[in-house]
Amino acid sequence: MTGALRDLVVVDFSRVLAGPYATMLLADFGAEVIKIERPGGGDDTRSWGPPFVDGESTYFLGVNRNKRSIALDLSDPADAATARALAARADAVVENFRPGTMERHGLGYAELRAANPGLVYCSITGFGTDGGANLPGYDLIVQAVGGLMSVTGDPGGEGMKVGVALVDVITGLHGALGVLAALRHRDATGEGQRVEVSLLSSLLSGLVNHASAYVAGGVVPTSMGNEHPSIAPYELFETADRPLVIAAGNDRQFRSLCDALGRPDIAADERFATNSARVANRAPLKSELTAALAGRTADDWFAALTAAEVPCGPINDLAGAFDLAARLGLAPRVALRDPRRPHPVGQVANPIRLSATPSRYRTAPPRVDEDAAAVRARIAGTSDRGTPENAHEVWNP
Repeated sequence: MTGALRDLVVVDFSRVLAGPYATMLLADFGAEVIKIERPGGGDDTRSWGPPFVDGESTYFLGVNRNKRSIALDLSDPADAATARALAARADAVVENFRPGTMERHGLGYAELRAANPGLVYCSITGFGTDGGANLPGYDLIVQAVGGLMSVTGDPGGEGMKVGVALVDVITGLHGALGVLAALRHRDATGEGQRVEVSLLSSLLSGLVNHASAYVAGGVVPTSMGNEHPSIAPYELFETADRPLVIAAGNDRQFRSLCDALGRPDIAADERFATNSARVANRAPLKSELTAALAGRTADDWFAALTAAEVPCGPINDLAGAFDLAARLGLAPRVALRDPRRPHPVGQVANPIRLSATPSRYRTAPPRVDEDAAAVRARIAGTSDRGTPENAHEVWNP
């Protein structure tokens, strides 16, 4: 089997998370991704830890598999020329420097397009290239100014960030989608184009129903803890031992919930007969349901309510989450045997399943500049593309 993107060459100038996540997804489906890193330290995330495994940051390991690395100092004319030579042979370039940085090194879209008209050039910024060009693009900052923290956390409490750099992840997904859309156009017309995504715009899109409440209805949402602004019950409940989340999204599910709890009278109460009524009477509804749930454990209720087709689940830590996914046959983990490392490299599996051209895990994340010779040989035309020499065995642990 060969990857769906096997004919693509992507030159990746990005670092940290949004860009590397986008290019890793492309690499998983066969694209050859050449990662440009600064000499010495490489990608900033190589030093972000703990945790470290065998001296390597797990942060970096999580978003850089299936790539080759070459270290180039873009302020050095010879190294910048090497970068331009790579871009001239590439299908796509991905970068997430501050606006103007690539242009200063002769690597801006206009210059690279002149040498390679079919090039797709993806720029990832924090706040765009106009009024926000000089603002630093950090996920935490965008969560704050972009409204996400205002709808996260306890009602009336201080703003709360999401527990992962979610804005970077959303932006990486948008970047990868934009590149693929532009490549589809290039394949039809021969014409490349510039793709621009920003953390702020991606977050506003990712706020979906909250953003729609504002732009369509003029409603400014606020934090509601674990409650949902438009659905009830859709939140966390205490049980005999630990919390359980219940998400009864329609009247049928709500009636099934009440029947499974042995309290059909709750569903018959006019205060709770419809979703709108339940939202309006959220407090007394929660009181009734909490009392009914108090007599059994979360796992007991998970089994009973799931059997009754009521969406629910206990709060797992990451160990519990991966264990659940494994039990459900989702194969959430892979590990790469790497002769350069004393232990296999654990990886989160690509979540996209293609029946004919599935994702492949060819190589562990590279060391800084370890593929310089192979990449320079490619530029010189003395070697062909192909499976990197350090391809490794992959298995599901």
